[in-house]
Amino acid sequence: MAGRPRPQLQPHSPSASTRRRERWLVVLGVALHAVYMLSIFDIYFKSPIVHGMEPVPPRLSAAPAKRLVLLVADGLRADKFFEPDERGRYRAPFLRGVIEEKGRWGVSHARPPTESRPGHVSLIAGFYEDPSAVTKGWKANPVEFDSVFNQSRHTISYGSPDIVPIFCSRVPHSTWDTYPHEYEDFATDASFLDHWSFDQFQGLLNKSFHDVKLRQLLLQDKLVIFLHLLGCDTNGHAHRPYSSIYLNNVKVVDQIAESMYNLMENYFKDNQTTYVFTADHGMSDKGSHGDGHPSNTDTPLVVWGAGIRSPKFLAYTEKPDDGFRFVDDHKHDAPTPQDWALEGFERVDVNQADIAPLMSTLVGLPCPVNSVGSLPTQYLKLSKADEVEAVLANTKQILNQFLRKSQLKESSSLYFKPFKPLANYSSVLSQIEDLISERDFETAMKHSEELRKMALAGLHYFQTYDWFMLMTTITLGYIGWMVNLILHVLQSYTSFPAILLKKAQLYPKNTSMKVYIGGCFFMGLSSIILLLEKSPVLYHAYVFMTIFLWTRIVHNFGFLKAAWREFSNVPFKYTLNLLISSAIVVLVLEFLVMSFFDRKIYTWCFLVLGILGSTYVSFFIQASPALAIYIWLACWFLSVFTLMPAEIPENNNLVILSGALIILIAVASRWANSNCTSFWLYLTRANKRDSQSSKLYFAQVILVAISSIMVWLSTSHRSQNRELHSLHQLINWSVAGAAMVLPLFSPPSVLSRLTSIFLGFAPPFLLLSIGYEAVFYSAFSMVLIGWIFVESANLYCSEESGSARRRSLVDGSVFGYEERHLQLSDLRIPLLFVILFNVAFFGTGNFASIASFEISSVYRFITVFSPFLMAGLLIFKLFIPFMLVICTFSAITKIVRIPRLGCYFLVILFSDVMTIHFFFLVRNTGSWMEIGNSISHFGIVSAQVVFVLLLFALTNIYTRDIVVSSRQLTARKVM
Repeated sequence: MAGRPRPQLQPHSPSASTRRRERWLVVLGVALHAVYMLSIFDIYFKSPIVHGMEPVPPRLSAAPAKRLVLLVADGLRADKFFEPDERGRYRAPFLRGVIEEKGRWGVSHARPPTESRPGHVSLIAGFYEDPSAVTKGWKANPVEFDSVFNQSRHTISYGSPDIVPIFCSRVPHSTWDTYPHEYEDFATDASFLDHWSFDQFQGLLNKSFHDVKLRQLLLQDKLVIFLHLLGCDTNGHAHRPYSSIYLNNVKVVDQIAESMYNLMENYFKDNQTTYVFTADHGMSDKGSHGDGHPSNTDTPLVVWGAGIRSPKFLAYTEKPDDGFRFVDDHKHDAPTPQDWALEGFERVDVNQADIAPLMSTLVGLPCPVNSVGSLPTQYLKLSKADEVEAVLANTKQILNQFLRKSQLKESSSLYFKPFKPLANYSSVLSQIEDLISERDFETAMKHSEELRKMALAGLHYFQTYDWFMLMTTITLGYIGWMVNLILHVLQSYTSFPAILLKKAQLYPKNTSMKVYIGGCFFMGLSSIILLLEKSPVLYHAYVFMTIFLWTRIVHNFGFLKAAWREFSNVPFKYTLNLLISSAIVVLVLEFLVMSFFDRKIYTWCFLVLGILGSTYVSFFIQASPALAIYIWLACWFLSVFTLMPAEIPENNNLVILSGALIILIAVASRWANSNCTSFWLYLTRANKRDSQSSKLYFAQVILVAISSIMVWLSTSHRSQNRELHSLHQLINWSVAGAAMVLPLFSPPSVLSRLTSIFLGFAPPFLLLSIGYEAVFYSAFSMVLIGWIFVESANLYCSEESGSARRRSLVDGSVFGYEERHLQLSDLRIPLLFVILFNVAFFGTGNFASIASFEISSVYRFITVFSPFLMAGLLIFKLFIPFMLVICTFSAITKIVRIPRLGCYFLVILFSDVMTIHFFFLVRNTGSWMEIGNSISHFGIVSAQVVFVLLLFALTNIYTRDIVVSSRQLTARKVM
């Protein structure tokens, strides 16, 4: 792309061998990014679960309780639970009375992903979800793990079909049942689901009066009862957590807690039951959850009954911060909000995983063997001796995990590096046992807690044991892939003289064979080392991929040497142009990296781009002033949207207004399509418009209008809490489907086809929109049209001022869509593509955050809970702007006659510059929200090679027969 200047319109037709090499390169790129994306599962998403440890039962004089009741209000936020309503009344009067008179309370801090499965795993199994479960959608057990239910004598459970079977389906000593999936209907008040769970348990108790075996089962000790209450979660998704339906559901779960307490006490009458009320996660203001925002991580915790301390009254409200941080990075003993009116009652916050050892200890069970929770002793009413024994059992259970991981790693490592701080763990345990024998419980407690913290640090050490090797291998792999991309583009798409290729043949064939034999030798050697260390299969894939890429680079050493010699001989101004262009590309890509953390960067980007674009059009292209004004207005209009909140507020008037704006833009484009002067010739065809295209245009406009009407109708039904009619759903599906088919029958000229595509995707986007993102669709399309106008005007200007030879090429012969070589100036096209592609990511929210998926967007198509269909609709909505960008990109490559596949490789090259940066920005310190977001950023950019290619294939259906006119002649190419 640099080198001696060549005629700009030099034809370029890739050979068959180049096409074959490209197909293999694309396959290699997809495989490489897929494999390297999996590396985050070995680095950050590695399963913490190991097997082979023995349970450690606490040596208590007697279990504090015979049975335990766990009530989990799915999706219940701590603030909505504790704060008063608008009339000053508290929504959970019974549980508030428990806090003030019977038990202890606090906030349970969850760790992202704040989803139902991870939250329940933390509560019941004591560890923060097996991250490898992400590949199964948080639904199934990727690895079997121990839990409180496994250790119990018997477990009784009722609730959601998505949660209860996870923990009970393989526990033989369990009684459980779930309601059908069809009950989870977002169009109804879901609080009846909570009543269903309670009614099932009440029916079981009533049945026991006539069933002797069931009665005996209920009267035994170590009994665990679990009611999963899904109402708050479903109502929060459908109606938001500040809606009357959600807030009323808070009262419902409080009533169920009261009914459960009265039912148990009247049935057993022995005061040997402990009650734990909490939630798996919270709910954001827009009705979603998943990230690390306090609204999602802060959940209520109320514990009372047998073995639980009475409320502790405080003489002062200011509490010192002892430096402890919870998993969501909140301070220990953070101030209680004044409107909760609970400052006088001691608040004991816990990490969510701490609840599992608390429940185990209360009924005298061993802690789950995979638990990493620390026993919160402030909740327990135990003697000093029993308290120390309980903490020591918790410590031994975590220490056993550490010892097992250490043993497994040592048995498979050629050079093992032990965790030195725990080298003398056995002497510390002996010291603690001696202190207990001497009844020095305070010192024994201190040493036990210190040993537990050290064991947790040891678990982290072995969890990250392979990080350095993996990160080095993968970084070298990405660099090798990028060098291979540059080599391919230089060899296949640039105008290096033929002598350069001759100079590249420095190595004879037998030398090339030696290079590949050497690569195979290194692969074999690394494979033997990895096999001896019993490394996972993916470790082999990472190393093999990296060695293969660098073997290809060594194989092309001759070409690299010749290319360097060629670059050394070019005039200094061309070298300077290359350096300046590279610096601008890197600078822009760094700004794009920053935009993942601050969307407002795009606002400044398009404010500047509007000024620069209009200036360039006015002074360098010397196009019409109207085009310059249009570019300026379109860029500034789009700059507004990244100032909008990522949490899209509902405003259906904007959606309906956007329908009118879409029609207005289509009318303007229709007028422009009739223009047959100057650079418009690249976008239109000289032939007459037939009546068929007019009918198609009006049909598409009518579909946009119908979709706007259906937005209003569907929303009005939902606002009145009425079910969406099946007829409405049928119309919405039909309109969306028909609209996307019609562009295939539009005229093949650039502007006609792109306008038809714009109108075709508008109805489904409108029907999936709830607010300002519908207007973003129009603003984004205006900028894309402006990009085409500028490229066409630039080409027209260059042809007007070109040499006689270039003019004869264009005016005197049919160019036949011969693709020319890439020039250094062509870098602007893939760079603008990357910018606009990222704007499509972040123009209406934070794609990197799980919580940015607005589930209410799909309610006009489906209201009954169906996770795969709902996720599919959400992803399709997010992909629509990407498809517009790629259709525009394809049209521009045809207009300027550059190879689209060559530009694709440059796009991937730019994306991988960002990928390497994000790979180093992945954090393993700070809050889990920051860690999760950094991994999301890496995954999103790394995945672009896959879904950009996929979207190219999809959009090719619409763009493959686009016809571009060159001056007065039309040439046609089918891509």
